[in-house]
Amino acid sequence: MAGKDKIKTEKKNKIKNDKKDKKSKKTVRNEIYIVGAGPGDEKLITVKGKELLKKADLVIYAGSLVNKKVLNYTKGECVDSYGLTLDETTKMTVDAVNAGKMVVRLHSGDPALYGSIVEQTEELKKYDITAKRVPGVSSVFAVAAALETQFTLNNVSDSLIITRPAGTTLETDQIPEFSELGVTMAIFLGTQKIEEIMNKVRCPKTTPVAVVFHASWEDESVIRGTVEDIARKVKDAGIKRSAMIIIGDVVDPKNYAKSYLYGVKQGPLD
Repeated sequence: MAGKDKIKTEKKNKIKNDKKDKKSKKTVRNEIYIVGAGPGDEKLITVKGKELLKKADLVIYAGSLVNKKVLNYTKGECVDSYGLTLDETTKMTVDAVNAGKMVVRLHSGDPALYGSIVEQTEELKKYDITAKRVPGVSSVFAVAAALETQFTLNNVSDSLIITRPAGTTLETDQIPEFSELGVTMAIFLGTQKIEEIMNKVRCPKTTPVAVVFHASWEDESVIRGTVEDIARKVKDAGIKRSAMIIIGDVVDPKNYAKSYLYGVKQGPLD
């Protein structure tokens, strides 16, 4: 009996030790999360994005484009990616994943717009790491809220064009051609070139334009004007970056048609 008891005790001890070993070993993840932080207001991040930040061991965030208040949702290490190369952020991410850490790559707005996420995910694939994407509220929609308007409006504009001006990474743009279509234009990354942009648009000089700085942030500001005078107004205000340009009659909507959906009594759905 003593021998059997000894064997049972040894088995129990082995099971306990195995459990301890499993707990002590960090599980290596083969995935990270690319999360949209929203336009600025820390409460405009998605519920899923916030939950992932709470679980994160490492958060690599997009510098001043992300409101630092969003980082209050995490207890993990936070690293500003400004000034880091793709190789550097990739190595940091791979090292963290191999150490069993949960990694969040935090982009401003929605990462699908000017987020450079395809090249990041392609690099991570080389290390068998999958990047799962979590959409965010784009700054373009925070701009609409700041202007108290909508980008598509009956009898004014049925389309929204999202674009940016030519620059370091873009040889030519289609802003002149787009501006002839008579629809709403949202121009990212163009505040520093606003005078150049206004000189090459082909819509009437009286077309309404708005420039919204830090949409949804505490220091949000809105400048309104026309193609003819907005560049001067923006220059006088000292705004050079972190703003979006909206061109189109929706900035100052007049003579719009009421929505059919709410204008008449609808029949029952089939």
